[in-house]
Amino acid sequence: MNGEPQRLIDDAQAIGVALDAAQAQRLLRLLDELSHWNRSYNLTAISARASMISAHLLDSLAAQPDLRGRLIADVGTGAGFPGLPLAVVEPQRQFTLIDSVAKKIRFVTHAVRTLELTNVIAAHSRVETLVPAEPFDTVMARAYATLADLLGNVQNLCGPETRVVAFKGHYPHDELAELPPGWRLEQVRKVQIPGLSAERHILNFAPQPG
Repeated sequence: MNGEPQRLIDDAQAIGVALDAAQAQRLLRLLDELSHWNRSYNLTAISARASMISAHLLDSLAAQPDLRGRLIADVGTGAGFPGLPLAVVEPQRQFTLIDSVAKKIRFVTHAVRTLELTNVIAAHSRVETLVPAEPFDTVMARAYATLADLLGNVQNLCGPETRVVAFKGHYPHDELAELPPGWRLEQVRKVQIPGLSAERHILNFAPQPG
């Protein structure tokens, strides 16, 4: 195998994520669908194919080592990132992708059906008003405002064992100085995404034992 699927497999391996050929094809199919919908619905500002692979697929997959447990929430998922790529490579986990923008959740629903993902639920909701049947094990956010806003708004999704995973560019010194009470920074990973020159940090938060 060569060409685009093989490059995706190789670049994923560089960030510690093992993809097989079928997964690579499904991920690239996701970008095909996103490009098609983007012409009508303006779901993402990134339109160049190579940039979409780096900024959407690889950037999303970089959080695979940070997932904990079976129930995963992706808050403010937008067009389904990081939730959809992670759901492709983690079929044993159940993902709930949450966004308040109807057109974005319509695309997520379409992508779930097209890719035949049985482990994804698309939820059209504001994060702070969603009340799950049970707490999520991991709550992720890739494009959420500030850490204080994120940790404040996801309280109703979390239990005492939940981990919150936040994607950031530069190390967010100022935001970390203003965390809401009840949370502690557990781990930070600096990751280098193939094809992206920008800095990337993935932060893991845990509830303070209280």
